[in-house]
Amino acid sequence: MPSDLTTIRNIGPATAEALMKAGITSAAELHELGADAAYMRLMETGTRPHFIGYYVLHMALQGRPWNDCQGAEKAALKARFDRLKDRLSPAMDPQIERILDQIGTGPRQV
Repeated sequence: MPSDLTTIRNIGPATAEALMKAGITSAAELHELGADAAYMRLMETGTRPHFIGYYVLHMALQGRPWNDCQGAEKAALKARFDRLKDRLSPAMDPQIERILDQIGTGPRQV
């Protein structure tokens, strides 16, 4: 399926493919959704949460270089990313945690 997603600065073919898999098929749709909603869709369709990908998406939608995010802005985006990621990962049942600990799988990694 052809898409204009790669016309957005910082959006390459792999990111465009992931966005299309998440049901975001155009640059206009991505801009309308915004970075947070789009990144949530990416995570819901299997993209592993990664802070760099998150802030690169923010920079892309602002037409800025990906490495332009620094200092206080980057710290604020990290806090938003952590909240977004937490919404995706509901706490596991405590019984399951206890059983996994008993069989020696180690701490759960989220």
